[in-house]
Amino acid sequence: MKNLKKNCKIAVVQAAPVLFDKDACVEKAVKLIREAAAQGAELIVFPELFIPCYPYGMTFGFTVGSRNADGRKDWKRYYDNSILCPGPETEILGAAAKEANAYVSIGVSERDPLSATLYNTNLVFTPDGKLDAVHRKLKPTGAERVVWGDANKNYFPMTDTPWAPWAA
Repeated sequence: MKNLKKNCKIAVVQAAPVLFDKDACVEKAVKLIREAAAQGAELIVFPELFIPCYPYGMTFGFTVGSRNADGRKDWKRYYDNSILCPGPETEILGAAAKEANAYVSIGVSERDPLSATLYNTNLVFTPDGKLDAVHRKLKPTGAERVVWGDANKNYFPMTDTPWAPWAA
């Protein structure tokens, strides 16, 4: 039986993303990871869809049976700022987790490289910088379904931590 560590110092990040800007969001996330690590955080948890944002209130021009031109432009911008997993952004986030020597959990809009489907995804990085878990939201609810697809892999990935196995 594994001996588990009794305590874990957790940083719960409550910060706004830089809307529709994956590069600025990643840069901000790295800064916040460093700040949390400087305070001794061992587990750093970001909100859902920190990269590039949760597009609260947006419709992307969708109504049943039609879409409008402005909505298509908004959608393209959101799509272009969703990230590949793994990809350049996950490399940067992994390096930040390694520098912090901490577990990092962060919500992203993931773009599948084959199907081009977007997924509401949670990523977990280990203190050695490894992207250990990619968990796609199983079933987007309500209007979320016009933005993100249903999960099709990694339904319940687990990350082994010093405190307990952790579901992403």
